[in-house]
Amino acid sequence: MARRSSASPRPADELCFLSACELLRHYRARSLSPVEVTRAILDRIADVNPHVNALYYIDAERALAAARDAERRWHRRAPMGVLDGVPVTLKDSVRVAGMPTPNGTQALADQPDERQDSPVTARLREQGAIILGKTTMPDFGMIASGISSLHGVTRNPWNQERNSGGSSSGAGVAVASGLGPLAVGSDIGGSIRIPAAFCGIVGLKPSYGRVPIADPWQALVAGPMARTVADAALLLGVISRPDTRDYTSLPWEDRDYLDDIDAGVRGLRIGLLTDMGFGLPVHPEIRSRVEAAAGVFAALGAIVTPMPPMFDDDPEPDFDQLVQTCGRADFAALSPERQAMVLPQIADWCRQGEHTSAYVLTRAAVGIGHTRRRVIAAGAAYDYLVSPTMAIEPYAAELPWPEGGSQHNPFCFPFNLSEQPAISICCGFTSSRLPVGLQIVGKRFDDAGVLRLARAYEAARPVLPVVPGRDTRSNSVATAR
Repeated sequence: MARRSSASPRPADELCFLSACELLRHYRARSLSPVEVTRAILDRIADVNPHVNALYYIDAERALAAARDAERRWHRRAPMGVLDGVPVTLKDSVRVAGMPTPNGTQALADQPDERQDSPVTARLREQGAIILGKTTMPDFGMIASGISSLHGVTRNPWNQERNSGGSSSGAGVAVASGLGPLAVGSDIGGSIRIPAAFCGIVGLKPSYGRVPIADPWQALVAGPMARTVADAALLLGVISRPDTRDYTSLPWEDRDYLDDIDAGVRGLRIGLLTDMGFGLPVHPEIRSRVEAAAGVFAALGAIVTPMPPMFDDDPEPDFDQLVQTCGRADFAALSPERQAMVLPQIADWCRQGEHTSAYVLTRAAVGIGHTRRRVIAAGAAYDYLVSPTMAIEPYAAELPWPEGGSQHNPFCFPFNLSEQPAISICCGFTSSRLPVGLQIVGKRFDDAGVLRLARAYEAARPVLPVVPGRDTRSNSVATAR
């Protein structure tokens, strides 16, 4: 791709904030090269990552080699797949052959590199994506914060004194900071949507089983994180391709999630949920931004109806018991010496599950079933729900969870239990210039519909502040293709 268009060269930072869809259009037009883009992003990683701590493993040599291969394919007009030459990062817990998977903890820092790709990684390679490296997460992904015994503190790019959210901490920060247009995170109780909300990006928790994963577990999903809805749809179409290793995965839908993404929302019934009935109260500015977003949907022709609280009691203890027991199993497998290396807050939490009886665990499982039924029943009268992703602003960077709060976010984990798709998209900023996440929830299996609503809102929302680290940014959204 030696030939370039006659347009003046783009500043390196501008390349780093182009969307994946924009990059692919430039590759087809030969106005940009995958090598040029990858070098610009690697340079930005070298400059920005020491301040925000988004990536812990950077594979520059292999990324550039992959970019050169992609450049040759585009020069022949024979791209390998729909993501050929597009840089992507992967969460620590996602297996990548030749890279470590310490799961965020010092206790596993000396484990050998992986010998096999996870399903997500394999699909990305097949479609030509350039794997830049791996992003940070807290120990075992067990808290919704950006602190780790191995990786240290991952910081919010809008205010480095504030939390990035977790557990896909580095993924959210990387995308927001221009360290790659795409990232893959995972979510068992909000771990994609929470950092997406805190970092002001798009994060989709797909329907359970939509994206095959290496080690399936109840409520756990992998999903796309990006700066635009179209990019999230593009990435979902790749990572949702089938893999027999996940015995819980849904039948593959051979579809393009960009199809009909601009179909609009006219006539759809949307429930506005601003109170779950438990957890911290919603910050007034966050409620205001979410209600304004609901007004955007109404202006686009949707029928928006305020909802009563979803719960009249607290379902979190049952969910906490289930996740704690799972965490305890991983923790107990470590030697005492290695247990001492785990982040103290997570180690203490795991130890609390040491003497959980079969009766208590069974009671929690029954309670989870009740929670699932209640969530589904509460949303039955609506096509979609909208809510805050987080009730609060990003809290202090070094904290494991917000003061006065609990380990799990009330607006997120119930929809993991009900297996419904849910996306977080930025709906504005507080007076402290911190992002606010709008959550859109669809019925089970309706991932395409959730993307369609998010796209409609993205195209109609007011102009947002500049992206961190970039001087200017237009709020105009390029067409999905």
